[in-house]
Amino acid sequence: MNFTTNRDALLKPLQVVSGAVERRHTLPILSNVLIRVNQNELSMTGTDLEVELVSKVSLEQAASGEVTVPAKKLLDIVRTLPDGSDVKLEANGDKVVLRSGRSKFTLSSLPASEFPDIDEWDAEVTFELARGDLKYLMERTHFSMANQDVRYYLNGMLFEVNEDQLRTVATDGHRLAMSGMQLEQTGLPQRQVIVPRKGVSELMRLLEQDDQLIQVSIGQNHLRVRSEGMVFTTKLLDGRFPDYRRVLPQGGDKTVIADRELLRSACVRASILSNEKFRGVRLNLSNGDLALTANNPEQEQAEESIEVDYQGDALEIGFNVTYVLDVLNSIQGEQVKFTLSDANSSALVEDNADDSALYVVMPMRL
Repeated sequence: MNFTTNRDALLKPLQVVSGAVERRHTLPILSNVLIRVNQNELSMTGTDLEVELVSKVSLEQAASGEVTVPAKKLLDIVRTLPDGSDVKLEANGDKVVLRSGRSKFTLSSLPASEFPDIDEWDAEVTFELARGDLKYLMERTHFSMANQDVRYYLNGMLFEVNEDQLRTVATDGHRLAMSGMQLEQTGLPQRQVIVPRKGVSELMRLLEQDDQLIQVSIGQNHLRVRSEGMVFTTKLLDGRFPDYRRVLPQGGDKTVIADRELLRSACVRASILSNEKFRGVRLNLSNGDLALTANNPEQEQAEESIEVDYQGDALEIGFNVTYVLDVLNSIQGEQVKFTLSDANSSALVEDNADDSALYVVMPMRL
């Protein structure tokens, strides 16, 4: 196997697949990238057995074959070569030789036959959407995923398809984020799958914020995203995601509308003197006014006050300020709406001008 290509054409797809490569080296082959040349196409594959990434490049000069080489070393070499230089890669026994100009690198290789391929599987649901739309959906919910929770099904994001709707939901048991959009296709069967945390973060890294169409396929145990020159596959988490509809607060009779940036800035300042462990901030609502107070074990205190659109009974409620800030950073609009009922009930938070995303934050006892 050998091929010659331009350094710039090789670098980006190599960076793409390196994101999936196993960093903990549980199996030596998982720290390698599979390089496969078939006629005039080069495909590179990286995997950690949970996520698999395949990137493809067209070639002009090539001899078919396949080999695996250390992903990080190959990426570092290609990255440091001069822009626009030609790269020739040739497999020779258990070594791979890379030449560029007057540079020569000899890398050790492992047999391609040892490289794990994700088994073939059948898609049960397939649909298309702009990759910018999928990235936007995930960005609005990903921060609410649990991290290393014993309830392993919370360490990921729910993808729900139904009729012509795609929804993403994430929760860690203390807060919940939900975002949805309408698809072009109609009549899709209802399907719920949980994409693991690594799959979510890799997919968000790969997706560009544009209108290029991608194909999403959901199978029994996998989710696959096909984009131009790239195929991303992730295993799914086994388990039953909580019924998020039961978590959405009902019957809140107190509505607060605030300037998002004003409230965000006040929360940031108040958080400086909050308890570092519990991050609690107390909100006191009265007609037209919201007062925020935070204190810590050193007897320090922060007090903030902002004007809000609120007419109703006085209410005092506590929240983890980090959770509130995550929501305020995710919302894009100028105004944010809180729907509350009492000090012991969760708050429903949304963009005042856009109801396509909902956020639920549980209160704290302070």
